[in-house]
Amino acid sequence: MKHTKYPHIFTPLDLGFTVLKNRVLMGSMHTGLEEQKGGYERLAAFYAERAKGQVGLIVTGGISPNRQGWVKPFSSRLTRKSHIKQHQLITKAVHSYEGKICMQILHAGRYGYHPFNVAPSAIKSPITPFKPFALSNRGVENTIKDFIRCAILAKEAGYDGVEVMGSEGYLINQFLVEHTNMREDRWGGSYENRIQFPLEIVRGIREKVGHDFIIIFRLSMLDLIPRGSSWEEIVILAKALEADGVNIINTGIGWHEARVPTIGTMVPRGAFTEITAKMKKEVSIPLVTTNRINAPQKAEEILSAGHADMVSMARPFLADPEIVKKSYEQKEDEINTCIACNQACLDHVFEQKVASCLVNPRACHETIMNIEAVQTAKKIAVVGAGPAGLSFAINAKSRGHEVTLFDAQAEIGGQFNIAKKVPGKEEFYETIRYFNKQLEISEVNVKLNQKVSANDLIGFDEIVVATGVYPRTPAISGVDSHNVVSYIDVLQNKVLVGEKVVILGAGGIGFDVALYLSHQQNEDGFLNKWGVELNGKFRGGLNGEMVDHQPKREITMLQRKSSKMGKGLGKTTGWIHRTELKKRGVKMISGVSYESITENGINIKMGDESSFVPADTIVLCTGQFSNNQLAAELKSKGLNCHVIGGAYQAGDLDAKRAIDQATKLALSI
Repeated sequence: MKHTKYPHIFTPLDLGFTVLKNRVLMGSMHTGLEEQKGGYERLAAFYAERAKGQVGLIVTGGISPNRQGWVKPFSSRLTRKSHIKQHQLITKAVHSYEGKICMQILHAGRYGYHPFNVAPSAIKSPITPFKPFALSNRGVENTIKDFIRCAILAKEAGYDGVEVMGSEGYLINQFLVEHTNMREDRWGGSYENRIQFPLEIVRGIREKVGHDFIIIFRLSMLDLIPRGSSWEEIVILAKALEADGVNIINTGIGWHEARVPTIGTMVPRGAFTEITAKMKKEVSIPLVTTNRINAPQKAEEILSAGHADMVSMARPFLADPEIVKKSYEQKEDEINTCIACNQACLDHVFEQKVASCLVNPRACHETIMNIEAVQTAKKIAVVGAGPAGLSFAINAKSRGHEVTLFDAQAEIGGQFNIAKKVPGKEEFYETIRYFNKQLEISEVNVKLNQKVSANDLIGFDEIVVATGVYPRTPAISGVDSHNVVSYIDVLQNKVLVGEKVVILGAGGIGFDVALYLSHQQNEDGFLNKWGVELNGKFRGGLNGEMVDHQPKREITMLQRKSSKMGKGLGKTTGWIHRTELKKRGVKMISGVSYESITENGINIKMGDESSFVPADTIVLCTGQFSNNQLAAELKSKGLNCHVIGGAYQAGDLDAKRAIDQATKLALSI
C-alpha cells in the first residue's frame, strides 16, 4: 500500500538479493569518533539511533584501505582482521533495529593530510600541505588489492555492503582526470586507461564478496574543476561500473578544492539533482542524488520527477535522527531541519574535533548527553526565547520539569529572527518553526510580550537567564550622528539605507549586513552566478563565466584588525562569503583606525596616512555586550539562577555555543 503523501520516498527498493525499506540513504559523514578512544561504541549508538529512525540505508564515514590512504595520521582504517571487532559494534547495533549499513572505503590520495600520501602523479593539492608520492605500477596494483581486502573485511564485520568513494577529488577521482593524472603507463594517458583503476577495484570486490553484497560507487558527476571529466567520459565510466557489478551509483558533486559552493546554506535545495536525472537516461541501475536535500517535500519532488531512484541526506540526520520516521507519520513540522551552516559538523571535523550539529548538539554525543526523566520535578523560569532559552526550555520540559518561558518580544527566536532576513540564510525560518512546534508539543508555558524583573521570578526553584546581547556602540567622535545605525536597525527595523554605505566591523554580522545590502531581487540563479552548467558542454561542469553583479550600493567594509577580512568565519564557508561580496563589488579594508564620523562619511587612519570614506549611512557591526542585568539583580536577591547563551558570553552571536550550553544545562538540572 502506497504512502498517501510520500509514495515515492516510501516505495521499497528491490536490489534482487535484498530490499531497502525506503528511498532515503543516509550519506557518508566523517564524525571524528572514528579516531576517538571508545569512539566505535559511540558510533554504534549514533548509527543505531538513525536506524531506529527508519532510514533505508546508512553509509558510514570514510574508512581507509591502507595507511597511505589515511585522511590524516591514525585515521580509521580496515586493513586486518583485528579491526573487525570494533566495526561489529556498529553493524550489530544497526541490525538490531532492522537497518542496513554500508561501509565507505575512502583513499584520500593527495588529499591526505600527512607526509606519506600518494597519488597517480606527484602533483600537490592546493588544500593540503604535502606533495604526494607518485604511485609506482606495483603501488597501484597493491592499492587495488587493499581496496578489495578492505571490502572482504567489511563483509566479515557484518556490513551489508560497501561504498567505493570515487568522487570529491579523492584518489580514485584523481586517477580519472588529466588534472591530476599525468602518467604514461597503463594507468594513465587515454581515458580508457585512466578508468581501469576504479574498474579493477570494483571487479575485484565483486569477485571476492559474491553477489549478495551491496556495492555502491560514488561517482563524480560534476567535478567543478577546470580540467575535470567531460560528461561523455562520466557516462562511459557509469556504464562500465554497471557492467562490472555495481548495484547503486551515488552522485558526487565537486572536488574539495573546487571554488563553487556545493553544500552551504546559500546553495538552493536540490540544486544539482538534474545531473543525476541526466545519468538516468544512460544506465539502468538505481541512482542516488545528493546535496542540500533536507526536507521530505523536496525529496518526494525529486523522486516523483524521475531525477533519481534514491535521495541522499547526510547532515539532515545530524539535525534529526528521526527525519524519515517523522516524514512517514506526516509530522513534518516536528522535524529539526538541517540549516546547512557547517559550523558544528564539517568545521569541527576540519578542526580535529568530534562532529555535532548546531541545532542538535546531541548528534555524535548520544551516549554522553542522555535525556533522562528527573526524580524530582522543579519549577523553572526561563527568561529569553532565543536559541539558548528555547533549547533549555524544551529539553528541561522533556525531562519532566515544570517550565515557564518569558520573552519581552512578540515572537520567539531572538537573534534567529535577524539571521533569517539575510539572503541565503532562510533556513533559520525552519529552526524557529521547529522550536514553536516543540513548545506546543511539550506544553511549555510560554509568556510573550512580557518583560520580567527579579521580583516577578520569586518562587521559582531555578531561573535560567537567556536574555541575549545588545549591540556595542564604539567610542568614536560623531557616532551619535543621524546617519549612523546598528545592524539591528538594518536587518530587523529596516531603516532607510543610502547608496553609499560604510560597515564598521567584519565579523559574521558585518558580512551578513553587507550581503543583505548588496543583494538584488533580479540576481542570476545560483548555478549561473557560480559559472556552473549541467548540460554536459564543459569539462568539469564549469563554463568559466562567473557572473559579477553590478553593485546595488557602493559598500565599504572596515575593520580595525589587520588580519584577513572574515578570518573568524567558518572554516568551510568563510571563502564563500568573501567571494560573494567581492563579486558584488564590496570593498574590504583592514587595519583601520576610526578617527571621527561626519554627516558625509568617516575619517579613518591606516598607519600614518589619514583618509576619508564618504558614506550616506554608516552601519555599526562592532560587537555586542552581554545583556545580563537581570542576572545581576537575581544574584543580589540570592535567587538561584543560571546564565546561558549571549547573556553568559556575547562573543560573535555564537548560536552553536548557546544551544550546546543550554542543552547540557537542561540535561543536568
